Amino acid sequence: MTDDSALSPTCLAHPASAGPDHAGCTPQRRDGRPLHAAVLKYFWGPMDCGKSTMALQMNYNHARQGRRGLVLTRIDRSLGPRVTTRIGLAHDAIEVTDDLDLVALVRGRWAEGVRVDYLICDEACFYTVRHVEQMAELVDSFDVDVFAFGLATDFRAEMFPAARRLFELADEVTRIQVEVLCWCGREGLLNARVVGGAVAREGEQVVIGDTVDDAQVRYQVLCRRHHRTGDLGPMT
Repeated sequence: MTDDSALSPTCLAHPASAGPDHAGCTPQRRDGRPLHAAVLKYFWGPMDCGKSTMALQMNYNHARQGRRGLVLTRIDRSLGPRVTTRIGLAHDAIEVTDDLDLVALVRGRWAEGVRVDYLICDEACFYTVRHVEQMAELVDSFDVDVFAFGLATDFRAEMFPAARRLFELADEVTRIQVEVLCWCGREGLLNARVVGGAVAREGEQVVIGDTVDDAQVRYQVLCRRHHRTGDLGPMT
């Protein structure tokens, strides 16, 4: 006879007995999904493609099926611990700081008796590389799904360090398919930083700006051709 318990994989997330270091999970997680089926997914696209909207929709869909998750963000447009969207949706969130440990955050919630089946990580491009490593650890060692959303490249068309690491580590990397257009009608691919009416080529990688035309620092989605030439289109 085969001892089925010997075939059960180790899972630090759902130990068979109390204590910090135990193994022997049952074949299913508490939320009914297969054990060790957790994934790290990165959904990316330029501004205005609906990343935050999709993040909130993802959270809604999973919560509706009885799963429990945490919503996190960093440098949201609201400048507060909230995920906000340009179409008016919003959700309270945990603000990700440089010293926040995502694994410790989840384990702390578990210690309080709070279930955490997944994380929604909005604006993940602004996280640190260490945060991305922690996302992978949550998936691989703790069986927690992580769904991250963010940009790929900065105003110089260079990848954010966290986005690059997500491209390297994620089980799935998906470009959000909501089409954003450059002023010329071509597909918008890149996020230009506009300072004093001109496309900026130098500066800090992360600078808070707006998308309205009269802002001193603003961002505008351009096609590659017009990002390279710095052409912001006809004045309106």
